[in-house]
Amino acid sequence: QVQLVESGGGLVQAGDSLRLSCVASGSIFSINVMGWYRQAPGKERELVANIDSVGRTNYADSVKGRFTISRDNGKNTVYLQMNSLKPEDKAVYYCNADLSLVHAYGLRPYWGQGTQVTVSS
Repeated sequence: QVQLVESGGGLVQAGDSLRLSCVASGSIFSINVMGWYRQAPGKERELVANIDSVGRTNYADSVKGRFTISRDNGKNTVYLQMNSLKPEDKAVYYCNADLSLVHAYGLRPYWGQGTQVTVSS
């Protein structure tokens, strides 16, 4: 059993900052890529940023220069520092992790339940 639990969402004004956190727990053997996705109403879920086990990162063009992803491998935690937030950043943000379980073979993706981020203009 694996759980990804996000925290840190909320309501902010344009230009403000938020920091999202996601902790993975359970019978985890190893975690490869961890990332953040978001889904706005009426839109498809999209990648915001991800980071692999050695710290290589990837960002959506729309957040480059404003968002920073990081992780603490010892705590199975990934963070998303969001600065200079814009109204178009409003969405439900989901944590994702590609991981393998103890006594199991292969990587598979797991998702958190999502955390709402609302940015008022």
